[in-house]
Amino acid sequence: MRRISAIAAAGVIVLLLVLTQLFLPSIAEQRVRDQLARNGQVLSVKVSAFPAIKLLWHNADHVVIRMGAYRTDPGHLGSMLNQAGDVGTLDASATEFGSGLLTVRDATLHKQGNELTASALVTESDLRTALPILQSVEPVASGNGQLTLRGTATLLGVSATVDATVAAVNGQLVVQPDVPFGGLATVTVFSNPHVYVEGVAARQAPGGFVVSARARLR
Repeated sequence: MRRISAIAAAGVIVLLLVLTQLFLPSIAEQRVRDQLARNGQVLSVKVSAFPAIKLLWHNADHVVIRMGAYRTDPGHLGSMLNQAGDVGTLDASATEFGSGLLTVRDATLHKQGNELTASALVTESDLRTALPILQSVEPVASGNGQLTLRGTATLLGVSATVDATVAAVNGQLVVQPDVPFGGLATVTVFSNPHVYVEGVAARQAPGGFVVSARARLR
């Protein structure tokens, strides 16, 4: 009798594991889809985990997200990156992504362990929408984890061309004009306690330039 009970209990456990493997990923996918749909157009979500029961603790092996247009504030973006720490591998993309004033195109984010890589197309038209005084911006140098942008701006009928260095400083992404006392005008464009930015790069592309960044979760 005890042997029969043990076999029955083992059978129930196996059945439960099979059911969780079948249904928990779909439930997790719908949960992620519902969260993302509040801020944009969700094209597809795929969640993988083995054993799937660890999804109950918000741990996943692999997550793939495809978005259309997506917009969020910088604070929410930082929270999402923090949540990504429980995912082994993340592959996310959006045809249009906006955070703060600037909108970028063909944005991608890849996470492997604690390492993050991201890229996006920055168009001159989107830059002018964010900062109307800008006439043009282009990368003129890229290397050693930082890049130099050259921009022309017009204010009160006066035009000027200024270079600015975009670099990772103490895990933050900062922009500093390459002019005397430019350090006084340094602007922090990204800072999050859970993300340490290690470097940036850029290359020219039709209508603008593609910027990429390396970072790690901490």
